[in-house]
Amino acid sequence: MSLGDSIAGSEWDQMYIDGGWVDATGGETLEVTNPSTQKAFAEVPAATTQDVDAAYEAAGEAQPGWEATSRADRNELVKTALDTLRERSDDLVELLAREGGSASGKAKGELALTQSDFETALDLAPPEEEVRDSAFVEGKRHHIVEEPVGVVGIISPWNYPVHLTTRALAPALALGCTVVVKPASDTPISGGLFLAEIADEVGFPDGVVNVVTGRGAEIGDRMAGHPVPRVISFTGSTAVGKRVASQAGNSITLPALELGGNGPNVVTEDIDVDRAARIGAVGSFTHQGQVCISINRHIVHEDVYDDYVEKLTTYANSLDMGDPTTDDVDLGPLINESQLDSITEFVNQSIEQGATLETGGEADELFFEPTVLSGVTNEMAAACNEHFGPVAPVIPVGSDEEAVEVANDTEYGLAASVQCEDDARARSLADRIESGMVHINDHPIQDEPNAPFGGLKQSGLGRYNDEWVRDELLEEKWISVQHDEREYGLLD
Repeated sequence: MSLGDSIAGSEWDQMYIDGGWVDATGGETLEVTNPSTQKAFAEVPAATTQDVDAAYEAAGEAQPGWEATSRADRNELVKTALDTLRERSDDLVELLAREGGSASGKAKGELALTQSDFETALDLAPPEEEVRDSAFVEGKRHHIVEEPVGVVGIISPWNYPVHLTTRALAPALALGCTVVVKPASDTPISGGLFLAEIADEVGFPDGVVNVVTGRGAEIGDRMAGHPVPRVISFTGSTAVGKRVASQAGNSITLPALELGGNGPNVVTEDIDVDRAARIGAVGSFTHQGQVCISINRHIVHEDVYDDYVEKLTTYANSLDMGDPTTDDVDLGPLINESQLDSITEFVNQSIEQGATLETGGEADELFFEPTVLSGVTNEMAAACNEHFGPVAPVIPVGSDEEAVEVANDTEYGLAASVQCEDDARARSLADRIESGMVHINDHPIQDEPNAPFGGLKQSGLGRYNDEWVRDELLEEKWISVQHDEREYGLLD
């Protein structure tokens, strides 16, 4: 299979199970559509639950051998996969544009994150075995070791399809776990089959990497609730995440969930307003706002509110929108019509509720204009919901206390940001915001390999990156050794 040929429209009509390319057992396929043109450019298999079973069975059979493979040998394959990814970087950037509507800057940023996932994985290793004396018995020692959990299922989304797969896949492979990937049906190539092709070319043992493509409505429950995996990594909406967690729980499988967000951006009156508005625009409009950690609400002190709205509107109007496969643009299309309908409804409802449309609000096909809404309250549709689009609702507040209250008045707690000149005041605000990640004097669309990524409240369970994802992929074992003869009481 050639990636160049696949982008042109051929040969992604098989999935990857047990080291081979296979058809879906039902023989059906799904069209892969370019959201900029709304035209299909490839077909992928529509997997059945039988295909999911086959993938997990292959992963389960491969697990003992992969776990027994030395760390050096595993890392050699992971390193080769990284090298291959780098060689194909231009192809991947093009694929992200064609399949997911990614503008060049976003696609290149995702590529960098994906490479970092593999680089970080190469440095991961289980903690050294720890030996402790017994608390109760003379001559007894406890050995605490950490071993791979086993098979890991990965259900990844369409907005950052490669990175949000590899942040679980790369460390899982390096630590000795086998994987089954189910990418989103909007981005099945970049989120899954592209990675399967790399795994096949690199030569991972059969069954170590498996990829099934299909509709979540048809195979999602089987992916999440299958008895074989020990961990399910899921990124997506809170509503679907709750179902994934429920299905996983039925099989006593650990759910690692990164779910929805309603990110607040608190702006104090002492800030450089132009700088703050520039940061706010990046935080709201990157990848058309289709980012779980984007700014969903701008919470701005009333003393600088009008100036902030004006400058944010100017930045929104400066952005170029178009087809990222043919033009160098800032924004591409929304992923599908369902997203368009949802965003349009949130904006229209907010205007009906009393918000003022400063700019945007219109769509041409799947291209939705960068939109700024002023006079917003936290109860309006575009503010109380995760709108997941290029929409910036701006809420006025009169104090830090009110800003924190508004910021925390949501079921979510994923990412947040604070724009404030005074370091101590900014830190105080950050400490009081209920969020797993808070960024001061920067936008919240951040992900770095040496910091824990994850949310509070309804935004998820567990953490990704470095030693935090290692905790999800390893489990402790207690081995005790009685060195001296002891008395037991019962028979002595």
